[in-house]
Amino acid sequence: MIRNTRQRAAVNAVFDELEGFHSAQEVHARMRAAGDSIGLSTVYRAVQALVDDGELDSIRTDGGESIYRRCSTRHHHHLVCRSCGRTEEVEGPTVERWADRVAAEHGFVDVRHTLEIFGTCQACHRADQAAPVTSGDGQG
Repeated sequence: MIRNTRQRAAVNAVFDELEGFHSAQEVHARMRAAGDSIGLSTVYRAVQALVDDGELDSIRTDGGESIYRRCSTRHHHHLVCRSCGRTEEVEGPTVERWADRVAAEHGFVDVRHTLEIFGTCQACHRADQAAPVTSGDGQG
């Protein structure tokens, strides 16, 4: 376990204020805007330590970027809106049984897994449906 430095505590405090998933760059920018002179590499190290200790959850976006958020300590998966980033924690007992069965069939033990489901939340879908359609000729 990494020692609890001032920088790690500051990064941890930022996540206490945030909703949803955010990149280390976003956390760094927020901290710099608040007057903290913390370096980006220090934010990355602190975020990774918080992930390693189970204090933050990490997922990869469709674009391959790692993003982070404070999550519950129980095992769960995520539904993530591609438009607004809204995230819901969901349980997946069927996924758990499948993962255990596949691992056993192939002789694997001590198996861990993650599952993120990306889609569009209802609010973003409604907003997309309500948006005016343009003809593409500049005439509206």
